[in-house]
Amino acid sequence: MPEAYSLDLRERVAHFVETGRSCHAAAAHFSVSVSFVVRLMKAFRTTGGLAPKPSGGRRHAKLDPHRAFLIARIAEKADITMPELAAELAATTGTRADPASLSRWLIRNGYRFKKNAAGERARSPRRQSGARRMDHHAPAAHAA
Repeated sequence: MPEAYSLDLRERVAHFVETGRSCHAAAAHFSVSVSFVVRLMKAFRTTGGLAPKPSGGRRHAKLDPHRAFLIARIAEKADITMPELAAELAATTGTRADPASLSRWLIRNGYRFKKNAAGERARSPRRQSGARRMDHHAPAAHAA
């Protein structure tokens, strides 16, 4: 991500434009883009400041206020799916969250996917049908 222009440069550009020169002339003089000068002057006229906007940082999760509800639901029903949890969260608290967001939030808070006793991921019975089951059978001999 590109770094913001220095406050010194911002002050010089603003002073250049404030003395009656155009934004295009300021952009050419200071070797910056015209859009930067236009946006800088617009912000300067509305806020009176030249400091750059904050960049990056961590956003606050909207699920943090519902931590008690989410953990209680997982304790009550350990095999709850993320879509079910998302639906219950929306119905109870009115906060809509994508199942993937819930999954990431749970992982950040120390919860992982279920494992069976052998230490492998648990599979549902319906996943073992079809092609996987056919691998265990010998091919039938065709009568010619």
